[in-house]
Amino acid sequence: MERKVKVGIIGCGGICNGKHMNALKNLDYVEIVALCDIIVERAYETRDKHNLGEVAIYEDYKELLKDESIEVVHVLTPNRSHSFITIDALEAGKHVMCEKPMAKTYAEAKAMLEASQRTGKKLTIGYQSRWRDEYLYLKKACEDGELGDIYYGRAIALRRRAVPTWGVFLNEYEQGGGPLIDIGTHALDLTLWLMNNHEPKMVVGTSYQKLGKQVGTGNAWGDWDTEKFTVEDSAFGFVVMKNGATVSVESSWALNIADPMEATVMLCGDKGGADTMGEVDLRLNYVKNGRQVIETPNFDCGGVAFYDGDSTDPEVLEANGFYQAIINDTEVPTKPEQSLVVTQILEAIYESAKTGKPVYFD
Repeated sequence: MERKVKVGIIGCGGICNGKHMNALKNLDYVEIVALCDIIVERAYETRDKHNLGEVAIYEDYKELLKDESIEVVHVLTPNRSHSFITIDALEAGKHVMCEKPMAKTYAEAKAMLEASQRTGKKLTIGYQSRWRDEYLYLKKACEDGELGDIYYGRAIALRRRAVPTWGVFLNEYEQGGGPLIDIGTHALDLTLWLMNNHEPKMVVGTSYQKLGKQVGTGNAWGDWDTEKFTVEDSAFGFVVMKNGATVSVESSWALNIADPMEATVMLCGDKGGADTMGEVDLRLNYVKNGRQVIETPNFDCGGVAFYDGDSTDPEVLEANGFYQAIINDTEVPTKPEQSLVVTQILEAIYESAKTGKPVYFD
């Protein structure tokens, strides 16, 4: 590359250090020049942990946005602040990678999309599961019509006892919800993307806090603070699309199940079906010569060279796809219009659970 794309990071918590730093360090044409966090010590810790040298450190994200050399901003803050930070960054002339979900509410997400359209700056949302081998393969199968007309999908993100006990995950004000908006959002994004269907008609939803006040939980990260647990521990949705297709959404951080599944999808079409629920990465099923057949692709070898780098981690492929769209001025792979619909459905599930009534879309 003839130039380095200069990047600023806003939010230096777990998702920054666990996902985005790995992605950006694998792109040799990207240069991180600034870090920001309202707890400024975290920005210094991130700088030192990743040997970033003399990058600029900020406590106020608006000061970071004044740096005209920064071309791209990653918004990695709690969900409550996704919208206004993203809009400010777009208005400051930056392209934005915002972590999932797009926002707490549909109205906030719509304002983000409108800001991107108004400024001409690119916006994408961090749904890296799309870049996993099995989902890239399944997407191609769907596009080739191997499943036919896909009329039923399951979006599954079910943990048995894996409630995150750090940060603000349990805080409804900061996050907008619990497992549905945290991990259910990945499964729903995958399902709608694979079905190539982002036009919902109506939603019915339920949510529960049946286990959130319990102690002695056997949780993967130890018992949570029951006083701080202000979100659901599970939530479920039933979505009817405008073309008549049905999507079920299942999410939990804590649920009495034997077989947890996360970022998992099942699709049923009139020619075949597929799922990522078994012991292998992907199963495709259909009928051939009058016999039921199941195919299990081998992802241990082969594959596609997506870029001139060493890593094929989903977060690296996701970041590279976004940055190539910036460099070449092409469409971003994960379009904000699609992420907007995911947020619209999540909000509708919460609303239906609260009111006990269906939510209809125009």
